[in-house]
Amino acid sequence: MNVLVTEFDFELPKGYVDPDGSVHRRGVMRLATAADEIYPLKDPRVQNWPAYLIIILLARVVTKLEGMSEVNAGVIEGLFSEDLAYLQNLYNRVNGLSRQVLAVRCPSCAHDHEVEVPPLGGS
Repeated sequence: MNVLVTEFDFELPKGYVDPDGSVHRRGVMRLATAADEIYPLKDPRVQNWPAYLIIILLARVVTKLEGMSEVNAGVIEGLFSEDLAYLQNLYNRVNGLSRQVLAVRCPSCAHDHEVEVPPLGGS
């Protein structure tokens, strides 16, 4: 039976610090749809500042952050740079937009080579 995994748990390296000082690290990201990548292009914030696209995009696909009632652009804006980079990397991996290659050594012959790691939830 082939089941498509559409949600991925994550833990931020540093965590989002809310206005009360609480730290939120665990969350869930879902696979992006075509609409997730197209609709933000109409957002005036993205049209005026293209770098803002990732903020809108992540606000759409990060569906949960522990202890938060919602995840919106303001939450994503408040992330530390390391956490934003972590989520961007996760987004690219789960949506098959980047290859992950590992350098490995064969335990039998000691030959070094690279192997591609399949996307999370992929085959």
